Amino acid sequence: MTDNEPEDIKPDSEATEPATEVESTDVADVIDRDAKSAPADRATDGPFDASEANPARPYVDLGGIKILPREGLHLRLEVEEGTNRVVAVGLDYAKSTLQVQAFAAPRSTGLWHEIREQIEDQILKQGGKSTVQNGPFGPELVAGVPATAPDGSQGLRVARFVGVDGPRWLLRGVIAGEAIQNPAARTAVEELFRSVVVVRGSQPMPPRDLIPLTIPKTAATGGAQPAGS
Repeated sequence: MTDNEPEDIKPDSEATEPATEVESTDVADVIDRDAKSAPADRATDGPFDASEANPARPYVDLGGIKILPREGLHLRLEVEEGTNRVVAVGLDYAKSTLQVQAFAAPRSTGLWHEIREQIEDQILKQGGKSTVQNGPFGPELVAGVPATAPDGSQGLRVARFVGVDGPRWLLRGVIAGEAIQNPAARTAVEELFRSVVVVRGSQPMPPRDLIPLTIPKTAATGGAQPAGS
């Protein structure tokens, strides 16, 4: 994790699952940590770079990220307390949540393998459990972080951490809710993640820096809220 990422890595959801065993495992004997991690069809099926997006589509422009509206989608901006900086986009869809963030990355190497390992290490230090699996976007984490439900019971807040290395950027997603176990919701949220457009821009940025997000001038976002709230 980096200083530019929100400290709370848990998805924006109060729901918790009963404590279940989620053990760490390897998806491959050897992974090149500098290699880019992305689906083979990323350039045509997303997540997209700004140069690959269809300009005719009615995207909601959030600066470093563009979101394609669809029926039933509710968009929130997550704001860092103290600085009032927008640090993530929260999407409520198909009874699930998807948090997305975009980071600057080197031109020729990827960040996801290294950042995924750091996320897993942080989860384990919090007393959580995690497993690494191959998903539609490449290696991902399924993690359970200890959490207290509204009724006071203890359980695990379960989430999928996915990441895609694009041209000079990394798009990270955190999926929770129905999409963890419901196949239809899972497919819907994965398609939503695929439709995201990253606007890296031409300005120099250190790797791992958050690509700046802005409040849209038009469509209502449902209100900004502090990150991790």
